[in-house]
Amino acid sequence: MPPDYYLKQMLMLVPYIVLIRIASFMIFSAYSIVLRYISTNDALSIFKACTPMTLILFIGRLTFPNRLGILKMPIGVIALEFLLTLTGTLGVRLARRLYFETSEREKFENIGMNGKKKRVLLIGAGDAGNMVAKELKQRTDLGMDVVGFIDDNPRKFKNAIQGIRILGNTSQIPELVKNLGIEEAIITIANASSSVIKGISDICEKTKIDVKIIPGLFEMLDGRVKITKIRNINIDDLLGRSVVNFENHFSEIVKAYENKHILVTGAGGSIGSELCRQLTVMLPKGIILLDKDENSIFEIDNELRGKVGGQVLGNTYPLIADIRNFDRLKLIFDRFRPQIIFHAAAHKHVPLMEHNAAEAIMNNILGTRHLVQLADQYAVERFVYISTDKAVNPTSVMGATKKIGEIIVQDIAPKSLVKFSCVRFGNVLGSRGSVVPFFQKQISNGGPITVTHPDVRRYFMSISEAVQLIIQAGTIGEKGEIFVLDMGKPIKITELAKELIRLSGHKIEDIDIKFIGLRPGEKLYEEVLIEKEKSTATRYEKIFVASPIKVNYTEFSKNLDELLAAAKTWNESKIASCLHQMDIGYSGEKNLLLNSP
Repeated sequence: MPPDYYLKQMLMLVPYIVLIRIASFMIFSAYSIVLRYISTNDALSIFKACTPMTLILFIGRLTFPNRLGILKMPIGVIALEFLLTLTGTLGVRLARRLYFETSEREKFENIGMNGKKKRVLLIGAGDAGNMVAKELKQRTDLGMDVVGFIDDNPRKFKNAIQGIRILGNTSQIPELVKNLGIEEAIITIANASSSVIKGISDICEKTKIDVKIIPGLFEMLDGRVKITKIRNINIDDLLGRSVVNFENHFSEIVKAYENKHILVTGAGGSIGSELCRQLTVMLPKGIILLDKDENSIFEIDNELRGKVGGQVLGNTYPLIADIRNFDRLKLIFDRFRPQIIFHAAAHKHVPLMEHNAAEAIMNNILGTRHLVQLADQYAVERFVYISTDKAVNPTSVMGATKKIGEIIVQDIAPKSLVKFSCVRFGNVLGSRGSVVPFFQKQISNGGPITVTHPDVRRYFMSISEAVQLIIQAGTIGEKGEIFVLDMGKPIKITELAKELIRLSGHKIEDIDIKFIGLRPGEKLYEEVLIEKEKSTATRYEKIFVASPIKVNYTEFSKNLDELLAAAKTWNESKIASCLHQMDIGYSGEKNLLLNSP
C-alpha cells in the first residue's frame, strides 16, 4: 500500500481516537488535575489515560491484519501517535505549572523579600535532601536560595537534584562557604547518627554559619513532625540520635501489640508517656494509663485522645492509683483485664531517694511485687519491667531497689505462664529531673553550671529511641531475661555541659563550670553489665540479653520480707543492714539516717 493510503485511513480514525481518548482521560481523572500542583503521580495518571487507545490500535493491527485494512497501520505510526499524545498533554500541563511557580517566585522576590535571599547549603543528597530542596523551592516566602548539595558519596559528585548541583563532600564546606557566600547549612540526613551530626556541626561552627537540621527518625514515627520541619540542632541530635533499622521487624512488632489492652504504670512520667505515644502506632484495643500524679495523667490522656499519628485514639483509660495499694490494683485488673504490662512507675532520683530510702523501697519494690503477683494471677500475656544501669553493682538505694525488682521478676518467670522480661538502660535525654534541663536552666541564669566531678561519665539515649527499643524488647521476652540496650559510649558530663553552652549561643568561656563533688549514692561511671552476666545478641539491632544470675530465692525472700518490714517502720539503719545482706552487690551508705530538726 502507498504511504498516503495509511494517512487517509488514519484521518478516518481520528474522531474515534479523540472520543476514546477523552473518555480515558475522564476515567483516569486527568481533567481534574490542578495544574499549579501537577506531580509525578499526576503524570502517571496521564500515562494510564493515554494507554487504552494505543492498546486498541495495536491489538487491532495484530488481530485483524487482512479483514480490516483500516487497522493495518505500521507499529511505528501507533507508537508515534502515543508519544505525541503523551508529551503534548504533559507538556502543556507542566508549562502551566512552571508559569505559576515563576510568577509566584517573582512576586515574593519583588514585594516580600526585596530581592534578598539567604544562601543555603543542603548537607545530604538523599531522599530527605530531595524533599527539603523541593519544599524550599516551593516556599519562596522563606527567602532561601539553595546554592548546592554536599554529600560524602563520591558517586553523587557533580550530579543534580531538583536542578541543584552536588558540589562536594563535608570536608569542602569551609571552602564552599568562602567562595559561594553561604550563610546557612541544613543537615538533610533523616537517619544521621549523633557522631555524624556533631562532625558536621563542628565543621560549620568554624565557618561561622548557622546550622539547622531536619527531624530525626524517632520524631517522625508517630506522624506529628514532618521531614521538612527544619529546626535548630539540639542536644538530642548530638548525643542521643542513633541509626536503627526497624523496617524489617515493624509488622512483627505491631502484631505483638495490635488489638491488645496494654497497661502502662508511671504513664505520666517521661518514659511512661512516650511509651503510650509510641504504642498508639501499634493499634492497641486500649491503653490503661496508671499513675498517682493526676496532673501528668490528665496531660497524656488529653494528648492521646487528640490526634496521634493521624488517628484519634479514644480507648484510653486514665487511672489514678498507687501501686503500693494491692487492693486497688486488684480492682483495676478485675475491671480492665490487661494483656500486656509495661511497668515504668518508680522513684528514680538517686540523691533524693538516699534521703527517702523507705519510700523508695515501698514504691519500687513492694509496688513491683504487687504487679508481678497480679500479672501471674490474671494470666497476663507479657510483663516488661523497666530497669536501669544503676541496678548494676548499686551504690544507691534507688539502684538497689531496681536490682531487687529484676530479681523478683526472674524469680517468678520460670514458674509462670506470663512472658516476663526486664529492660535495662541508662539516662535519657530531657527526662524529668535529668541533667540536661537542669544545666539549661543554669545557663539561662548566667551560670555557673554545677558538675559533680571532672571525670564523671554517663550513658545517654534519647527518650524516643529508648522507648522504641523497650517496645521491641517486649516482644521477645520469655522467662525473665534482662535485655540490655546498646547505649553507645559513655559521655563525659563536662563535655555535655560545654555542648549545651555552645548550643545556647554562648562561648565556652562565658559560662563557668563549677565542680561540687559526688552526691550521695552517685558513681563516677555507670555500668550496664556485671562480670557474672554474659551479654548475647538478639534478632534486634542494639538489644542484647544478659544471662540471669543464680540467686538463692529462699534466702532472698526472707531478706526481702525483713527489708519491707524495716521500710514500713522507717527503720533506716535496718534498711541499710538488709541491703548489704541481700547479696545484690550493694555498696552504698551503711548509715541512711536523716538529720531530724
